[in-house]
Amino acid sequence: MSELSVNHLLGIKYLNKQDIQLIFETADHFKEVINRPIKKVPSLRDITIANLFFENSTRTRLSFELAEKRLSADVINFSSAQSSVKKGETLIDTVNNILSMKVDMVVMRHPNPGAGVFLSKHVKASIVNAGDGAHEHPTQALLDSYSIREKYGEVKGRNIVIVGDILHSRVALSNIFALQLQGANVMVCGPKTLIPKYIDKLGVKVELDLRKALNWCDVANMLRVQNERMDISYFPTTREYTQQYGVNKEFLDSLDKEITIMHPGPINRGVEITSDVADSKQSIILEQVQNGVAIRMAVIYLLASKIKH
Repeated sequence: MSELSVNHLLGIKYLNKQDIQLIFETADHFKEVINRPIKKVPSLRDITIANLFFENSTRTRLSFELAEKRLSADVINFSSAQSSVKKGETLIDTVNNILSMKVDMVVMRHPNPGAGVFLSKHVKASIVNAGDGAHEHPTQALLDSYSIREKYGEVKGRNIVIVGDILHSRVALSNIFALQLQGANVMVCGPKTLIPKYIDKLGVKVELDLRKALNWCDVANMLRVQNERMDISYFPTTREYTQQYGVNKEFLDSLDKEITIMHPGPINRGVEITSDVADSKQSIILEQVQNGVAIRMAVIYLLASKIKH
């Protein structure tokens, strides 16, 4: 059995091509498991996992929790809103208190970039980054790539455009790393104010015209505008953003070819895509959700297999 080259999943930039391949092959197996009548396997019966969410999350938290329970792990859920963090407890104290309960793995979402890396240097448990600020969201990028692989057979050589709020998006950064590692061609598209200045250093194409970008691509990953991370206005109005960077069915049908639409969720219906696009046969958004559980099962299983009891 091959194993991952890392003991934590802190970001895509720490993985190699073989790691991604191994995660995908393991996810193939778990996808078959979760489509059985009995969806549980006893693989992690002796492993305890703490889900630490210092930032709001619904889909990612539920997806991780379901993945852990499908693997028969013991699960502790922790939300900072109901915890001593509100009383000023530090991140290390919080985690050490949880680890003293003999936790083997910590799945953590945190508003500060690099929180997972910081933690991995100070605690013994295996850390899975479920999103750190506007930095990385590795399992989202893995499930996105996995969904493209499922649709097209492989990611290599495919043209993928990421549309929208690139500046504030951890999904965009992780996706760029993951797609490039697998040999895809990557473009970003959005208002100039939402394209980071450093983007050319990442070797991605930049296109400000949505029609040109969509005619170039095989797959468009439509990102939500991250209003909660904006302290200033990056475009005049939501309506104007939608007119320039939103996709409706009429626009989709007018393109030179049929493309695949993805979205990491939650969707602002009527802003980045309309309901008739989200629910169309060109959309693989629901497949992404299902693949998220299989990918997270694979990541947790592979990291747990490296934990020495």
